[in-house]
Amino acid sequence: MKRPGNLQRDVFLVAQLATAISVISFFYFLQHGDLLLYGDAVAHINIARRVFDSRTPGLLQLGTVWLPLPHLLMIPFLVSRKLWQTGLGGSIPSLVAYVLSVVGILRLMQVVLPAELSETKDGRFAGWLAVGIFALNPNLIYLQTTAMTEPIYLPFFIWGILFFSEALRSCRNGEVEAGNSALVKCGLCLLGACLTRYDGWMLSGVIVLVAVLLACVGNFRALRPGVAKLVLLAAVGPAIWLAYNAAVYRNPLEFVNGPYSAKAIELKSSAPTHPGKNDLPVAFRYFLKSAQLNLAPGAMKFFWVSALLLGTAMGLLFQRRLWPLLLLWTPVPFYMLSIADGGVPLYVPAWWPFSFYNVRYGIEMLPAFAVFTAAGAYGLIRFASGKKAQLAVATVFTVLFGISYVQVFLASPLSLKEAEVNSRTRVALEKQLASIVSTFPENSTFLMYLGDHVGLFERAAIPLSHVINEGNHRPWKRPTDPDGLWEKALAHPAQYADFVIAFDQDSIATSANHAEMESLLVLHVTGQPPAIIYRTLKSNQAR
Repeated sequence: MKRPGNLQRDVFLVAQLATAISVISFFYFLQHGDLLLYGDAVAHINIARRVFDSRTPGLLQLGTVWLPLPHLLMIPFLVSRKLWQTGLGGSIPSLVAYVLSVVGILRLMQVVLPAELSETKDGRFAGWLAVGIFALNPNLIYLQTTAMTEPIYLPFFIWGILFFSEALRSCRNGEVEAGNSALVKCGLCLLGACLTRYDGWMLSGVIVLVAVLLACVGNFRALRPGVAKLVLLAAVGPAIWLAYNAAVYRNPLEFVNGPYSAKAIELKSSAPTHPGKNDLPVAFRYFLKSAQLNLAPGAMKFFWVSALLLGTAMGLLFQRRLWPLLLLWTPVPFYMLSIADGGVPLYVPAWWPFSFYNVRYGIEMLPAFAVFTAAGAYGLIRFASGKKAQLAVATVFTVLFGISYVQVFLASPLSLKEAEVNSRTRVALEKQLASIVSTFPENSTFLMYLGDHVGLFERAAIPLSHVINEGNHRPWKRPTDPDGLWEKALAHPAQYADFVIAFDQDSIATSANHAEMESLLVLHVTGQPPAIIYRTLKSNQAR
């Protein structure tokens, strides 16, 4: 379906503006040293790096729990040591994803509005309003400069719904071939989503269910070829991951119940049970609160909730062709279930335990807030009589969203606060350790559990191939791998490493052969376990 000239120009202009915002914000946060505040961002970068920079390189270094696509996308940009150290290599996929997401929001509005209205002033205003709400969100602007997976997931989420909506619109217009083609594109987006975040698994399940039901009724039967391909593509992502876990870990659900899963980590934690555990209503309130806080502080959150509900009601009651937009609500049931039953904690500063943890998850509802707010404004403008009333509606929505974002910028984005609060002691420890190990002889080898502090080697520019770690063994050997490099080094550290770094109660502290090591120093940083640096005693090597 060919788009009118004004709509094409809008898409091109939005892409340019999004690119400018992305690049400018990246250099701002790079200059302020904010790219590597999230521990997860550092972990993502180093998972990708160790695929080729490791004592045992290969795809097995992707590990489990975290889905592989973000790491695979980062790999080409992390070959450069400079891009690895600065975090830029991990940011590039997120920067590109942000631009694609912003363009996707505009295209989604163009597709779901009636064709004869999408190019009117009202229709174009709605598209630009949705773009402004999404693209200028301070929390998203920060997150898209990092190596986090949320920004990478968003374009798959948005474009998947876009292509699904386009398929239905094409079918209604008698363009069956275009509709089937759009469903294939939707399937490819779902494949990407399923290999990026587990949110995509629920999104795929819902879209597949709806598509199959539609293919059984009325004019939509013509979409059956496309639906079949959609189902196949949507199933490929989960099938690949289940098969990978089954082959490597002998457990297809290793990412759910394995030792590094969210549930296992929660069981090991000394923290009290997180709010919302086994309580869906509380889980819903915490997730909705995080979504609100990603948009506005204080009383302004009521504007966003009202606009979200207004736009949703417009789609359900007055503009039935907007119903595919309801798919934008899928993060709500996913995170409700994850918090209540999946061992995923989410803390918001305003409620117990009055802290920041995973509050960034609320950004997944930003597309819904952007699109439904714009749809609500569009409906009121169409309903208003007279140009003055229409102008007043447009002005009110624009001013209120502008005020919200100014407040967020002035108070600092919540996602940035979360990163700062949770990184202070970790960054302090890693900086001090990096300054120490960088003075050791060049080409020294290390033995260390990398799960929590891999960032110290990134800061010290020491290749991960110089570090024997928990990833250097064959995971299908349970419970240990006696012939694996990791286990051998624990048994005889002097034979394999020059220096050993241990943290209180980690695998090195509890399992390494201390008879072959002597302590050089103990480093204490408030809020972190003590770090002990050992030198190995070469005279004690096994003969």
